[in-house]
Amino acid sequence: MTLVSNAERSGHASVEDATGLHRAIDWKGAFWIASGVPALVLISIGGMGATAGKLAFLVWALSVLMGFVQAYSYAEIAGLFANKSGGAAVYGAAAWLRYSKLTAPLSVWCNWYAWSPVLSLGCAVAAGYILNAVAPLPVFTSESPEVIAWLKMAAHAAAIDGKSAEEAAKVAIAALTEAGTPALRAFKLVSFSFFGLANIEIGATFFIGAALMLVAFAIQHRGILGTARVQMWIGLLVVVPMLIVGVVPFLNGSVHAANFSPLLPPAGSWSNGGWTQFFGALFIAGWSTYAFETAVCYTREFKNPGSDTKKSIISAGLLCVVLYALVAATFQGYLGLDGMTAPDIVDGTGVAAAMGNMVGSGSPIITHLLEMMMILALILAIMMAMAGSSRTLYQGGVDGWLPKFLAHTNAHGAPTRAMWTDLVFNLGLLTFAASDATAYYLILSISNVGYMLFIFLNLQATWIHRIDSPDIPRPYRAPNWLVAFNALLGFFNLLLMGAGAKVWGNPNALWYGLAFALVIIPVFLYRHYVQDKGRFPDHMLVDLDLKGQDLGARRAGLLPYLTLAAGAAVVLFGHFYFQLPG
Repeated sequence: MTLVSNAERSGHASVEDATGLHRAIDWKGAFWIASGVPALVLISIGGMGATAGKLAFLVWALSVLMGFVQAYSYAEIAGLFANKSGGAAVYGAAAWLRYSKLTAPLSVWCNWYAWSPVLSLGCAVAAGYILNAVAPLPVFTSESPEVIAWLKMAAHAAAIDGKSAEEAAKVAIAALTEAGTPALRAFKLVSFSFFGLANIEIGATFFIGAALMLVAFAIQHRGILGTARVQMWIGLLVVVPMLIVGVVPFLNGSVHAANFSPLLPPAGSWSNGGWTQFFGALFIAGWSTYAFETAVCYTREFKNPGSDTKKSIISAGLLCVVLYALVAATFQGYLGLDGMTAPDIVDGTGVAAAMGNMVGSGSPIITHLLEMMMILALILAIMMAMAGSSRTLYQGGVDGWLPKFLAHTNAHGAPTRAMWTDLVFNLGLLTFAASDATAYYLILSISNVGYMLFIFLNLQATWIHRIDSPDIPRPYRAPNWLVAFNALLGFFNLLLMGAGAKVWGNPNALWYGLAFALVIIPVFLYRHYVQDKGRFPDHMLVDLDLKGQDLGARRAGLLPYLTLAAGAAVVLFGHFYFQLPG
């Protein structure tokens, strides 16, 4: 074992200080970057209602509490690595490296492809709001003068022949809506089916979403300090209105107790199918509620990583606990199950109007302000995702797990090549996310398979680090019982993945997600054995008092291997035992 200086390990003097990422923010900067996480509840709140039914508010509350508890394990392992960025996946991967060269890059890759789609999904919803503002769809009812006139026209008699009055009105509304749709909305450059999985349309939504991504890229090109400052002002414009939406409906009588009972899944009972729906809801909720762990992506950029790491993740977690619990409860209490499953709530474009009715009695001014808040909230989430996921790619390039070209920063300390990789990847995903809800939730479920794999590996990494590196100073040490409890939560998350991935978008989402996880294996093998000749960078484990090719003793013995085997068994059990209602 080769010892390094305390100055190197603390991060105040490192070979990377002169180039690479800059130590420019404190915990408050990371908190504001992570303040985009609560906005993720608005992306999937409608789909959650359709899947969990009246259990939706309970699912959000339980999920965010699990995420908060797990954060204490992340805070401990993040404190070990003052010289790394990239978040918990990078810190946890170092624990697995002694036992399997393949497991470490898998952890980093799974974390990245779980986080990165926030860009495309958020841009798709934000583009929908912008289209609603500049090119709104016409709205007709059966009593609209245009509908009545259409029904009286002789030219339309054949279209409504033999239909009831209600059916005829629906035909008229559909025809008038199609005819009155603005040209911007109807514009499609390309339209095709992608192997039967989704219908791809490249039109106005795609191009608006792409422009939003480029704006996020331009802001972050200036480095972490500039990003944090922009995020703080946008965050204030988002967090305050979300708090108002979470509190005011309880005060003005808009929340109705009947909308929370009975506590049954949509299947109507706690049967196998009912539990599958519940687990599926918890599975997808974790993609949003656990996401404040992004606050520890910036350890390498903290001025004082020893104290800033814990402060950033715990403060971000407290914000999420409050906002997720309140906003989910007010939405369900006001809208009820029918309102939560309305098409415009499911696709996200009607969320602002619903909030306007909850707090402003439908006032057009308040509704428009909330629409602006929604767009800002989604931009906040987009910027947060690019900041965190690009640093995961960057550190993977620095540590020898991902392609070498990713280990580059510009003069401002921004990982620009990793950011470009994020951008190009998400432009491809945006063609799916901007097309239809099925593709949207398929992307969400596949990315969440990666997220749950990363969560499992990192909750186990805490106790592996304790066994293998017991003498390394820990700025924060989680209670022993909490480390053990979180390790069990890792297995529970795998159960949710096995049982619940099939609930969203495609019955084979689990296998698609696992297959995409394995894509990193040939990439790593090329990097490690072709580019690096089988050697890791000497600095990779400097934070653990290791240098060169010394990966340290495997003091945990067979326990990590047995843990992986047990995790695989839990996934298979969940997938084959729990089935959707017939």
